[in-house]
Amino acid sequence: MSLKKSEKIWMDGKFVDWDDAKIHVCSHVIHYGTCVFEGIRCYKTKKGSAIFRLEPHIKRLYNSAKMYRMEPQIPFDEFVEACKEIVRVNKMEACYIRPVVYRGYDSLGVNPFPNPINAFIVVWEWGKYLGPEALEQGVDVCVSTWDRIAPNTLPALAKTGANYMNSQLIKMEALVNGYAEGIALDTNGYVSEGSGENIFLILDGKVITPPLGASVLPGITRNSVMELATELGIEVREQLVPREMLYIADEVFFTGTAAEISPIRSIDKIKIGEGKRGPVTKKLQDLFFKVLNAEVDGHMAWLDFI
Repeated sequence: MSLKKSEKIWMDGKFVDWDDAKIHVCSHVIHYGTCVFEGIRCYKTKKGSAIFRLEPHIKRLYNSAKMYRMEPQIPFDEFVEACKEIVRVNKMEACYIRPVVYRGYDSLGVNPFPNPINAFIVVWEWGKYLGPEALEQGVDVCVSTWDRIAPNTLPALAKTGANYMNSQLIKMEALVNGYAEGIALDTNGYVSEGSGENIFLILDGKVITPPLGASVLPGITRNSVMELATELGIEVREQLVPREMLYIADEVFFTGTAAEISPIRSIDKIKIGEGKRGPVTKKLQDLFFKVLNAEVDGHMAWLDFI
């Protein structure tokens, strides 16, 4: 799916025409992957356009930057406001928002410190990540032969461009073998996450998800689903998940800003539950999308209205 252009891109405090938003080929980020980023959705709700959990996303962006000693040159509150303003400037009712903090152009070498810290925010229209039918029918996935990054190598808690080279290997392997997505294990052989999604299991009425120590990104949607499940009276557990538990789970689903809540109907050609979206997944989806449509008063704080 080709990227549909919006009118303007925010770059270091200025709004630039889409086709003029450029960086130098010798920028450090191009050669060494030195960037951190976020994926955020703006939804068209019954009460107007609203960005879902904007501040937690930008907080994670700043945390990711801190781990790489990349202090953004714009204060937190101004970055939050810039995310809202870029949506307004482009007159978009619903869109995907991609803020990026990166090391720019000065010198080339492994040492990143001489290079400036730059930032941009781009918005575009984006539909359902795994396809619109995936939310109801579920998708077929596989366990990848590629492991997630090992502890104390690259920080898994950071959302960085470099980490997504690992994600690309997982995704490409799945696609060329006829699957919609891959599930990665950590270096100890326990379930970690998808190429760009967190993962949940329903087993014996409980919601189970791998802990952050299993090389898992601290997903904002992951956190939201855990809160919503608790509100519904469903027990939530963070625990190590052996691979074989995937096959015997009653339900399995992905979560993420792009994937939202996407059920999994088979793993390694083994049918999960009834081979379709299960009742707990549907219950969580229904509540989640009510929140996104501004229909739940208790979660209006999750929405930043444009």
